[in-house]
Amino acid sequence: MHNAAFPQGYVSLLTVYETQKAIGLLKRMFEDALSGALCLRRVSAPLFVAASSGLNDDLNGVERPVSFEISGVADTAQVVHSLAKWKRMALKRYQFQPGEGLYTDMNAIRRDEELDSLHSAYVDQWDWEKVITREERNLDTLKHTVQGIVGALTDTQRFLRAAFPKLAVLPELCSQVTFLTAQELEDQFPGLSPKERENAFVREHPTTFLMGIGGRLRSGQPHDGRAPDYDDWALNGDLLVWDGVSQRAMELSSMGIRVDPESLDRQLTLAGCDSRRSLPFHRMLLNGELPLTMGGGIGQSRVSMLLLGKAHIGEVQSSLWDEANCKAAEAAGITLL
Repeated sequence: MHNAAFPQGYVSLLTVYETQKAIGLLKRMFEDALSGALCLRRVSAPLFVAASSGLNDDLNGVERPVSFEISGVADTAQVVHSLAKWKRMALKRYQFQPGEGLYTDMNAIRRDEELDSLHSAYVDQWDWEKVITREERNLDTLKHTVQGIVGALTDTQRFLRAAFPKLAVLPELCSQVTFLTAQELEDQFPGLSPKERENAFVREHPTTFLMGIGGRLRSGQPHDGRAPDYDDWALNGDLLVWDGVSQRAMELSSMGIRVDPESLDRQLTLAGCDSRRSLPFHRMLLNGELPLTMGGGIGQSRVSMLLLGKAHIGEVQSSLWDEANCKAAEAAGITLL
């Protein structure tokens, strides 16, 4: 694990029971605000998909999915890493039109996640996807959508601060979004690691959308890994906010305009993933049989951490933890759910 330490003098603002109540209110409020801002409808989503479908999210390409057999089913089942590809297929099957979209309550297991105060093997997200037109595949569309998500977050925070006055001591989210590319960030801080760059920049720009993630920068390395078959690396990004409790940049959302046949063809080759071209999902994409979309995932536990002033993700979700996390939490008087 990376970091089992907690901020000096950290004390939770809410009791365990108050935290549970606040999480329930937060999720209901944010879902309503998000669906209204982006014109989304709620749908049910799978916990697992067929291994041969190509629908599972490959994340950085090295993570191992949890796999198992189901009685009477020939294919192996895989617990999802996220629903990035499944959502696009669902939009086609459900016959959504441009301007319409879906969101879902996604639960996943990432067995290879390195556990720390921000990362858990259990992942809960609001996964969303929306049909767009060819003319909307641009940065203006992406930036406008980011502003809508930030607006939903600030509305939710105001609601929670009214319901739980103890939270009023937390800093208000900055509604002004700073947009910059991963290359611009590297140019500003060439001697720092990607995470160090994020901390240095977001400290001064507390709501930042970092764009252009996945492709190699001038240094020869990408800012961060991205699977080549869902986001267009030129039209994607991460929503980063400054966490005043732990004094660090926190990624709340990864999102982007999805690949079209041309960008998928290019990115599969760049990533050395040409073997995926034969998978059903990828064949449909390359043949132009799926709608043009944009979408992303918004971390439920991370939003809960931020808006409730928590220092460890285990305070807002129930998971399994290594010994170092458990001992650090116990020493700090923190209850992990």
